[in-house]
Amino acid sequence: MTTPAPMYVPRFAVRQRITMMVNRYEIRALAPDGTEGGLLAFAQQKRMTFKEQVTFYADEAKSPAVFSFKARQRLDVRAENDVFDESGNPLGMFRKDFAKSCSAPRGWHLSAPGIEAVGQERRAGIAVLRRVWDVLPIVGDIPVPFLFHFDFVDANGATVLTSERQRSVRDRYTITVPDPRLDFRVAASMAVALDAFQGR
Repeated sequence: MTTPAPMYVPRFAVRQRITMMVNRYEIRALAPDGTEGGLLAFAQQKRMTFKEQVTFYADEAKSPAVFSFKARQRLDVRAENDVFDESGNPLGMFRKDFAKSCSAPRGWHLSAPGIEAVGQERRAGIAVLRRVWDVLPIVGDIPVPFLFHFDFVDANGATVLTSERQRSVRDRYTITVPDPRLDFRVAASMAVALDAFQGR
């Protein structure tokens, strides 16, 4: 029998808000009909930092901090990040598959209690277009206009998490978590990282 995670949310939305020095993310619950509900967490990512850290808060007043993820090393090409609860206890980790990040599709590894999953972009053609877009002069500084999706599956081929970008002026993603073992805090951290690190 599968033991559900302490905090399990089957579906939620992630919205990015861009400001001068930080990226902000709103994470909201999703009803079965796709309607957005209340705020589950508010995240903030400082730009141009040597060691990545993203803190999630209960609300936009940023009090209290409820979970976070943090890079293990400065300028780590493997982008190994640990997810922590509000007390600093580890909940899981994720890392970029560097070998695949130079080609399509881009790969990730996601670990949590009872879960080992590999994620990659659903459509290889879009992955290639995004690589080209990122390196073009001037154009590469404009947000990627393509819809791209990630699927995470375990060793048995079962879907653990999906992230689907929606058509929107600002980045917006629908996150689905079919596996009840995946804690919301790990799923939300992975979802934000997919947007925050997409050009790296």
